[in-house]
Amino acid sequence: MRSDTIKQGVERTPNRAMLRAVGFGDNDFAKPIVGIANSHSTITPCNMGIQPLAERAEQALRQAGVMPQVFGTITVSDGISMGTEGMKYSLVSREVIADSIETVCNGQSLDGVLAIGGCDKNMPGAMIAIARMNIPAVFVYGGTIKPGHYNGKDLTVLSAFEAVGQHSAKKMSDAELLEVERHSCPGAGSCGGMYTANTMSSLFEAMGMSVMHSSTMAAEDEEKAQSTAQSAQVLANAIRNQLLPTQILTRKAFENAIAVLMAVGGSTNAVLHLLAIAHAANVPLTLDDFEAVRKRVPVLCDLKPSGKYVTTDFHNAGGVPQVMKILLNNGALHGDARTITGQTISELLSNVPDQPRTGQDVIHPWNKPLYPKGHLAILRGNLASEGAVAKITGVKKPVMTGPARVFDSEEASLQAILAGKIKAGDVIVIRYEGPKGGPGMREMLAPTSAIIGAGLGDSVGLISDGRFSGGTYGMVVGHVAPEAAVGGTIALVEEGDEITIDAEKLLLRLNVPEEKLAERHRKWQSPRPRYTAGVLAKYAKLVSSSSFGAVTDLHTNGT
Repeated sequence: MRSDTIKQGVERTPNRAMLRAVGFGDNDFAKPIVGIANSHSTITPCNMGIQPLAERAEQALRQAGVMPQVFGTITVSDGISMGTEGMKYSLVSREVIADSIETVCNGQSLDGVLAIGGCDKNMPGAMIAIARMNIPAVFVYGGTIKPGHYNGKDLTVLSAFEAVGQHSAKKMSDAELLEVERHSCPGAGSCGGMYTANTMSSLFEAMGMSVMHSSTMAAEDEEKAQSTAQSAQVLANAIRNQLLPTQILTRKAFENAIAVLMAVGGSTNAVLHLLAIAHAANVPLTLDDFEAVRKRVPVLCDLKPSGKYVTTDFHNAGGVPQVMKILLNNGALHGDARTITGQTISELLSNVPDQPRTGQDVIHPWNKPLYPKGHLAILRGNLASEGAVAKITGVKKPVMTGPARVFDSEEASLQAILAGKIKAGDVIVIRYEGPKGGPGMREMLAPTSAIIGAGLGDSVGLISDGRFSGGTYGMVVGHVAPEAAVGGTIALVEEGDEITIDAEKLLLRLNVPEEKLAERHRKWQSPRPRYTAGVLAKYAKLVSSSSFGAVTDLHTNGT
């Protein structure tokens, strides 16, 4: 184990002296040293309940015979920064989290790491680091928020965003808007639907990097703390057996994750994050792999944002293990994939019922799915030669052709929507919001929620080189690549151009003659960088296309 360098030899006396100061006794130097990557923060409800979990993990690790060492990492609240310049830092934070965990674990030669995260980028950031370092590791999710309640309805943070659109469309009073805002987020935990945080936690459970049934627990429930202690014990065993992430994060694990992603109706952001994690793990994965799985895996779960139920309902109905058992029984899951426990997926699912229990309709059986194919489609065409990502299930008009309404920033588009300048049949184009152009590839929850709130969700299309929140639904297409900032076709769209979005043919096309597009491209000039110093400037220089996961080390690991 790596901490042997501390345990052996007189020359290591200074190292031991430092460790004595933080609580090591004579008998502790022979024990594995394990990091607890603690993303506790009161800046967001997603992470404000994590400190007690970190303390529970520390206690359990000591009881398991290892020496825990706690260190912090950051978080950015997407929900709070949404619709502002601050949202440009959200995806950047994924890289900062990954780099910080890698730096501490490798800098201190730790023997393993237990990472605890809550908000959206905590999960992929931690898993990217875990894949890079390849030391025994387990991920612990901080837990989902419980739903808020108002007027007999379950509320999530998305309710507040949509209420703004309803209010602007004169469909909601000032008093109602205030009550929705007051009741949407009742306590600790990550956003309550199958949005990005709950999606990624579910996928990590499916990949075998988190313990079974832990990904959908509520942050404030005692079972979450108990699961954290269990995770610590599992990690201690993995260290003793030298069970490494590369043995778990295999091609089969990623295919399992994609299958669960489709079955639960998860976030578009999962595409970006799985590509990035696969890159860190040196596992070949492309956008085409998502499309291949989509064709053979139905949507089984009726979850928000487009469905009825929140994640606590999903948990009570059987959660991820129940979905995985259905997929396994129907040949859509690799049962021989290994997990952090050392057992296979099939072994862990052996006692899970073959069918979802009666009396609930959150999880549907294989032969009665919500939709016969997955919800996340990869669209291509002259507007997205590298690909784009769209949620296509539940869209009433899967084929749409309309005039382009072009905006060079999220703010400009939102202003037009709230002012009533967008009409049925329009196709909104939000560009220069990609990884380089933003920089930071902001999520467009404010515009999409405003469209839904205004009653235009089924009649207006929206395409962007930026991202969409896990709470987004409707005819929206994101991750358009190449992005505008590098001269992608989306940069050449002019107001009133005809655009076709065809979810059936998986097509995204600008209906302008090629010779005219070539002329526009000759005249196009690369915009000046929006930032010339600081983290956003560094990010813009390093970041890859979204079609490769928007990673910042694309050419540094031999790929």
